Amino acid sequence: MDQGAMKTLTYYNEKTDAFVFGTQAVDFHDTQDLFLSFLPQGSSILDFGCGSGRDTRYFLEKGYHVVATDGSEELCKVASAYTGVQVRKLLFQELQDENCYDGIWACSSILHAGRTEQPDIFRRMILALKEQGYIYTSFKYGTFEGFRGERYFTDFDEAGFRDFIRAFPELTIEKMWVSADVRPERSNEKWLNIILRKSIIS
Repeated sequence: MDQGAMKTLTYYNEKTDAFVFGTQAVDFHDTQDLFLSFLPQGSSILDFGCGSGRDTRYFLEKGYHVVATDGSEELCKVASAYTGVQVRKLLFQELQDENCYDGIWACSSILHAGRTEQPDIFRRMILALKEQGYIYTSFKYGTFEGFRGERYFTDFDEAGFRDFIRAFPELTIEKMWVSADVRPERSNEKWLNIILRKSIIS
């Protein structure tokens, strides 16, 4: 694990309560429901970096089968209690599942991996996803990479992500859009949201 990842995990382990307070009650239903509209009812979802467990709980309540993971041991405890499912402690680079999920939800999570780490993480998500499965992911909007306070971030804009995703012919961008942060105190911050579909290369 690199220094950026170690420092970021330390932040989440030490400031769990503050992070959960700021995210667990946020209304993210528009994006959650858009993602679910691509998936068969009752299908399987990997919540990859589930944080407080907000999205896992929502998907479970909608009747989906959810496997939730997070790299932070403390967040795993909180999310397990909140969702009623056992959250797996797992770093992004440790994902080894193959052909398991109809959807992967990586909301504001893999953005904490460095730019050079992103290709390996995307390859792992592709392997874990079933054919015609979907990925939702989001990044802070821009081209920055580095620390903001105690956490490491990799940002993308539309052009940067399109250039990045060319390395993965299995993935098609189904939808990409820019949104404001849903937290009122951060409404001036922009996010890049992407829904990707996996296809078999002919």
